[in-house]
Amino acid sequence: MSTSVLFWRRTDIEGLERLELTIEPDRITATATTICLDAGGYRIDHRWRLDAEWHALTVTVERWNAQGHGLLHLERAGTGWRVDGLLRPDLEGAEEPDLSVTPFCNSFPIRRTPLGAGESLPLDTAFIDGPALTVARSRQRYDRQGPERLRYVDLGLSLGFEADLVVDENGLVLHYEHLFERVPPTA
Repeated sequence: MSTSVLFWRRTDIEGLERLELTIEPDRITATATTICLDAGGYRIDHRWRLDAEWHALTVTVERWNAQGHGLLHLERAGTGWRVDGLLRPDLEGAEEPDLSVTPFCNSFPIRRTPLGAGESLPLDTAFIDGPALTVARSRQRYDRQGPERLRYVDLGLSLGFEADLVVDENGLVLHYEHLFERVPPTA
């Protein structure tokens, strides 16, 4: 078992995330808190349970903002997803969740993107808007540019958005153009 703590800073707005990642032989768990000053300020806690191959099984998102407290739970149901216990037919075939406030979930498809430069992985996601606590189907693509470099292309809800990504040897984001950069904690 290995546990690590990662921090990401938002580069587009004022915000910071702390994520604790635990990798065990048969499962992966992550617990994070994101604090952001955007839209009047909010705090979002998210808890992930993944299988050993980095496929999300569940994610729980809890939000506190000026409108109050909210909670959303997404759970894999065969080839689809349940949102707060209800099966969502519109999410059938969506391969992974994509939570708007963190680059952590980009690691799931990044780890499955073929390693050859010029290779791509298109996929449908269950896109979670963290501040709004909504879930909608969206499409995206990851284009491999090199061993630790990819291009993210949104083909769905944010059609036209693209960003270069730099990742570490584990497929975890170091730099996400326009949005996030990993920062080391100070001693």
